[in-house]
Amino acid sequence: METSDLRDRIASQMPQTVADLERLVRIPSMGYPGYEPANVRASAEATRDILAAAGAQNARLLELNGGHPAVFGQIDGPPGSPTVLLYAHHDVQPEGPLDQWDTPPFEPTVREGRLYGRGSADDKSGVAIHAAAIRALQGRSPVTVKVLVEGEEECSTEHLPELVRGNADLLRSNVAVIADSGNYRTGVPTITTSIRGVTDCVVEVRVLQQAQHSGSYGGPIPDALTALARIIATLHDDRGDVAIAGLKRSAWEGFDYPEEDLRAEAGTVPGLEMIGTGSISDRVWAGPAVAVLGIDAPTIHGSSNQIVPVARARVSLRVAPDDDPVEAGRLLRDHLIASAPWGVRVSVEGGGGFEAGFGYVVDTDNPCYRAARAALDEAYGVDTIDLGSGGSIPLVPMLAETFPGIAVLVWGAMDERSNIHSVNESVDLGEIERMALAEALFLRNLATA
Repeated sequence: METSDLRDRIASQMPQTVADLERLVRIPSMGYPGYEPANVRASAEATRDILAAAGAQNARLLELNGGHPAVFGQIDGPPGSPTVLLYAHHDVQPEGPLDQWDTPPFEPTVREGRLYGRGSADDKSGVAIHAAAIRALQGRSPVTVKVLVEGEEECSTEHLPELVRGNADLLRSNVAVIADSGNYRTGVPTITTSIRGVTDCVVEVRVLQQAQHSGSYGGPIPDALTALARIIATLHDDRGDVAIAGLKRSAWEGFDYPEEDLRAEAGTVPGLEMIGTGSISDRVWAGPAVAVLGIDAPTIHGSSNQIVPVARARVSLRVAPDDDPVEAGRLLRDHLIASAPWGVRVSVEGGGGFEAGFGYVVDTDNPCYRAARAALDEAYGVDTIDLGSGGSIPLVPMLAETFPGIAVLVWGAMDERSNIHSVNESVDLGEIERMALAEALFLRNLATA
């Protein structure tokens, strides 16, 4: 398969690729409790139909006991050829504040070459890329291709072992291509070579069995919110580094993430100081980060002159790619309990395995990685860079554990303007085209790697 032929096929089929993506974006496939599960099933069925139309054989739903369905399809290659597992997910984050969207989140809209809508980038773009690459092969794949599209990536890891280990014979492959990442900048081809792990917990502080009048008892009795604030404050030292003893911290070797780029992408307020030490790359990709994600306490509206008896906070801990999130969760739990002031009662739900996701470091010294890098270089016409990911993809370490020796590649069509997990999520359609070409070229290159 000549590069020019693949390039022309993918370019000519872009209207179909965009139509596939628009079809998926129209489905509000949020898998969290409280949302309509039929929408996730409808998204799975649409994904199955898209893959089947692109050339996947026996495309079908993989049912999970009590979970949302995944989708599987396969294209057989020549006997003895490598097997590649192409991964994406069809479930999405909740839409967030509707009044902050420029256009409705589930009405796909193209503006200035970008398609806007929830899931357009994360990660229905991955489904569109896989379908486009398969379609370009015209039924003559040089390797065996398996496609797995998960339906619970955003909302739960509860059924992930059943999906992967329970279908091990079906999914077994030499290489996994995880299209759930993106490029450093539009037009800058990027391979994600490390992923941080994650764990979290809920810490509860109690000082009274019930609220009491703050005038009658305030002074000697601390309120639960103040005590909780003091505990939370111990999670960082004076420099802003994570102060939980025993966590690993590595140094990032490779592309340096400029601070001005981080500020621009995140939208920091003027004058905000960066916390922690080391390079931005060290802090975002190679070291731990701790954040308070939510607090249960009385709201200002409706509050009264009472000593707050109980307060709770959800604490999230990202860990270095080579750290153990289960052990990190235990360290977090122990730190919170040990930091309790004034003898307040502290309890912690989670930690030590509660929703723990392992990190991963990609092996860049193998033929699969080199074939992928060559494909990206050729598709984009510029050199590929390596970046880390501050986020987590729980499927990746599970694949590595289930299939020892499998080579893992992480890439995708997201870019610095995609606003994943936020309002006005979008994907550059040119990136969809280039990534589809890169994937088709990779499958070709892998046959002779």
